[in-house]
Amino acid sequence: MKSTLFICVCSVILFACNNETESKSMHAKVDWESKHYKKELSDTLENGTTYLSVYSSIYSLNEDQTHNLTATVSIRNTSEKDSIFLTKASYFNTKGELIRDYVDFPVVVLPLETIEIIIASKDVSGGTGANFLFDWKKKSTTSTPIFEGIMISTSGSQGISFTTNGKRIL
Repeated sequence: MKSTLFICVCSVILFACNNETESKSMHAKVDWESKHYKKELSDTLENGTTYLSVYSSIYSLNEDQTHNLTATVSIRNTSEKDSIFLTKASYFNTKGELIRDYVDFPVVVLPLETIEIIIASKDVSGGTGANFLFDWKKKSTTSTPIFEGIMISTSGSQGISFTTNGKRIL
């Protein structure tokens, strides 16, 4: 009986460790340089700007207690045949101060491709009112890209998750 329990516990630990290693290796950071569109963008492309709210943390119980969140920002090209071009991806904190720019050059997002930006839960520089501004270009006949934020956190047996949707502002 004890040896069976020992084998079960060891198996659970072994599989848990393997899954954690596997999930870390499956998610790679965006290689922005490999997405660099080196040709000149046509003047006939439609310009757009999208605002996306994200949360590094949220208030919990009162204004003095916050809960850190991991944010996944998804940039989605919904066209089956045309690429879109991201020319700006800027992350701002609650006070509107620039935290970081993700792109310094045009980035191509291929048909039906999704690019993700991850803000780790330990990175609380954005605060409770963080946001992104994205500038993009597309053919006038191409669908508008979708920008989404997915925030998640778990602690013990409790979890919290919610989404935000980008809003085209220009």
